[in-house]
Amino acid sequence: MAVAETQQPIFEFTGNNMCLDFCNTLQDRASAPRELLTSYDKLLLWGQQAHILTEDEAHLLNKEAQHHKEEAAAVLQQAIDLREAIFRLLLAKIQGSSPDEADLDIFNAALSKAMAQSCIVPGEHGFERSWLPKKRALDRPLWPVVRSAADLLTTKALEDVRICASDTCSWLFLDTSKNHTRRWCDMKSCGNRAKARKHYSQKKQST
Repeated sequence: MAVAETQQPIFEFTGNNMCLDFCNTLQDRASAPRELLTSYDKLLLWGQQAHILTEDEAHLLNKEAQHHKEEAAAVLQQAIDLREAIFRLLLAKIQGSSPDEADLDIFNAALSKAMAQSCIVPGEHGFERSWLPKKRALDRPLWPVVRSAADLLTTKALEDVRICASDTCSWLFLDTSKNHTRRWCDMKSCGNRAKARKHYSQKKQST
């Protein structure tokens, strides 16, 4: 299925988890996919809105990308490939199927690279995790995403990953509701549309 481009992405953060929000940068995956990460600067914009990058860090990386356009394009493709691999790994868990070895290879390669940039630094309660000060590394926005995915894939929280019940959406979210019965990525959008369709159907049947 062809993927349409969205020129002015409005990123939404309804997944309750960084890597899930990253997976959700492809809209309407199950019906008419719309790509939000259409350029490297859109990746930086997402990084800012996800609080991965400061405005100054994003500005510096954008300047670096202007001088290394081929590398920036390669990182963008890497980001999309990583996103899709993470999505399929999570979908396999949701569906109770075996993960694809190719997706594991993509993710593990990204994990190895990200962990090589990881370090600990003094923090408020002793130490905290951080990243090596490679401010010009164009793939820097991906490092926290990979760590987020690794944490999710290897903890009990994985059991609470859900896929939106909408026939057109397929966004992922972490179900933190009390009874773990959340069905929609966002009640304001997919949830309300489903309620409206149900109401219309019931009204039509009664006439």
